[in-house]
Amino acid sequence: MGQIYTYVNGEIVPKEKAAVSPYDHGFLYGDGTFEGIRIYNGRIFKFKEHMDRLYDSLKVLRIEPAISRKELEEAIIETIHKNEMYDKGYIRLVISRGIGDLGINPRKCKHGATIVVIVDTIQLYPEEMYDNGIDVITCSTRRMNSQSLNPRIKSLNYLCNIFGIFEANNQNAQEGIMLTMDGYVSEATVDNIFLVKNGQLWTPPLYLGILEGITRNTVMDIAVEKGYDMREVTFTPFDLYTAKEVWLTGSGAELIPVRSIDKIQIGEGKAGPVFKELRAAFQDLTKREGFVIPR
Repeated sequence: MGQIYTYVNGEIVPKEKAAVSPYDHGFLYGDGTFEGIRIYNGRIFKFKEHMDRLYDSLKVLRIEPAISRKELEEAIIETIHKNEMYDKGYIRLVISRGIGDLGINPRKCKHGATIVVIVDTIQLYPEEMYDNGIDVITCSTRRMNSQSLNPRIKSLNYLCNIFGIFEANNQNAQEGIMLTMDGYVSEATVDNIFLVKNGQLWTPPLYLGILEGITRNTVMDIAVEKGYDMREVTFTPFDLYTAKEVWLTGSGAELIPVRSIDKIQIGEGKAGPVFKELRAAFQDLTKREGFVIPR
């Protein structure tokens, strides 16, 4: 791979020279939001949905970029062209409140939002894990209560999730499942979660305080189209342990099967038939749907 270029506040520079101010409130306080978006076959997958979610987060955070949505989308496309990344690429779009002082008050950020567009590649798991599955644990770190910080805001503060990854690393697992304060399954540290049980497909509902994943919604739509009984329900780790199949979804991981949770084998201990069907359908969708990148 050649030189990677990054967009920072209107300039596209080599990634080694990309920088934001140490007084930026995104750096100082995690005050901002981001999106991870995939590029497949000359298309930006679910571009509108990702941008809609970004602007929902910006609205709740009361951050107003100095450029319009159209101009931001054009900046993303320009960065893609600069990197010549038209297939199996990854866009990380980051917007913070911008430069302020050392106090927390957002009123002190008078210089406008900081906008960063990264276009690169991402590979969370080796390909063999999409057949063999990954090992997962349930974390003792609980998902933050949505009355404190609503997880539907894709904020720059991922400390709760990072503590979950610490636990997974300590147990040689690839991911950690986070429970609500009441002990219900919410989501993994960077992924949503699905299971197959009693002939049905289950995933936690949004009201438990989970991120409304773009890949999650896509997989749900595919499952319904395929005739599966898709349900958003609350469940506990017991239901995970006794499920026929479990898999995780996210823009980075796409769909990844789970072979064990807390060292308990799930189903056959590898990718199951429902996962394989839905993953194949998802991969087919990415090849033919999405915003066509103008050349």
